[in-house]
Amino acid sequence: MIKRYKGRVVVPGDVIAEALVTHTGFNTLANLKTAGSFLNPRGVLQDMNNPELYGKKMPGKILCLPETIGSTTGGMVLYCASVMGVGPACMLFSKKADTLAVAGAVLTANWSEHPIILVDDLGDEFLQEIKEGQRIHVKEDGTVLVECEDLFDAAP
Repeated sequence: MIKRYKGRVVVPGDVIAEALVTHTGFNTLANLKTAGSFLNPRGVLQDMNNPELYGKKMPGKILCLPETIGSTTGGMVLYCASVMGVGPACMLFSKKADTLAVAGAVLTANWSEHPIILVDDLGDEFLQEIKEGQRIHVKEDGTVLVECEDLFDAAP
């Protein structure tokens, strides 16, 4: 079964990847920094205050979140992670994306070989229903298709 959502396109693109989900704000700097270095070169998320993401790898995933929080460096951190090849392939926001996340995605779209597609305003239902590891297809027009297991078709 495929569930369909429609959001506002901020940075367009077409991607198919696995979901990485948080139901709380994503602190960009806290997640991507590492001791002795500005950015974690492996893309392992480091924010101990976000147990949904802590210790998980972000590169190439579709980050599903309500909003970003934290430092004003957020946009530049996203851009640097993208340039290093450890950024998300896409960010899907249930709410409207903040200006810092938008700035980071726009920078990557123009100056990086690894752009971050960004779609926002997908609604609370999207974030309530999406599960980590689900396969998502994001289309240029902001359509988000999520592969869901139909519980009625599942074998006992």
